[in-house]
Amino acid sequence: MPDAASDASPGSEAAGTAGSPFGLVLVSTPIGNLGDLSPRGRDALAGADLVLCEDTRHTGHLMTAVGARARLAPLHEHNEDAAIPSVLARLRAGGRVALVSDAGTPLVSDPGYRLVRAAIAEGLAVTAIPGPNAALAALVLSGLPPLPFLVLGFAPPRQAARRTAFARLRAAERAGLRATQIWHEAPHRLAATLADMADVFGDRPAAVARELTKRFEEVRRASLPALARHYAAEAPRGEITVVLGPAEDDTADAGELDARLRASLADHSVKDAAAMVAAATGLPRKVVYARALEIHGERRSDGVTPCDQ
Repeated sequence: MPDAASDASPGSEAAGTAGSPFGLVLVSTPIGNLGDLSPRGRDALAGADLVLCEDTRHTGHLMTAVGARARLAPLHEHNEDAAIPSVLARLRAGGRVALVSDAGTPLVSDPGYRLVRAAIAEGLAVTAIPGPNAALAALVLSGLPPLPFLVLGFAPPRQAARRTAFARLRAAERAGLRATQIWHEAPHRLAATLADMADVFGDRPAAVARELTKRFEEVRRASLPALARHYAAEAPRGEITVVLGPAEDDTADAGELDARLRASLADHSVKDAAAMVAAATGLPRKVVYARALEIHGERRSDGVTPCDQ
């Protein structure tokens, strides 16, 4: 029986397998140690007509180190949309295009997603050469539950937006989410981010992985409050990944939220009760409002006359 991929049409999901000689190749690059570039990755860079990268100077050093001489072109969040038509034209003509990020696996917290989607939509060959990834390296070194996990990229730089993002995740945990979280962070924001995490998520086990695969690699494992205190007193350097352990059973927290809402709904409208409870708990107003509506409906069905919306 023939392999299913061999009979696939150009626009099918099977198009662009690893055996295709042409197309767009996503090449994972070292996150610190040059020895982590795979032989397949070296071959892909050496055989490419064009290498798309975030920073041509940074990738130029890598290309020189591996003896590759392909033309480099920038692809970043500010020019990706404008670059897509010319890259697709090159791919349609049978060109070999490699896509890399400054470090690690392309698209994961890095540019390239829109290009990949456009190539797939046209039925062009797309494949990936796996390799280094800071999020996964930090996860397996953290000592925290490896599955399931969420890779969440960089936390918002402004505190208000950052705390809102954390509160939304905390609300999802109260609704049943149980996953290890993986975040990237800049050194100068690490202490503030850890402090905000501690305020929102509580005294929970976590790990800070720094300079992975490099000479001064460090993985510090402790509670969120302890890590926040440490990095407030000792400013870190280098590339940083934060791994946060999953929530425990939050049945009590869910009960507390319902108790607060029921008490507020006795004297206030759904809108006002949700606003007050959201302000008191730090949970997103939309989440609290949705639960308030549910309780409001339950009370009506039970014959209780709560305050009108």
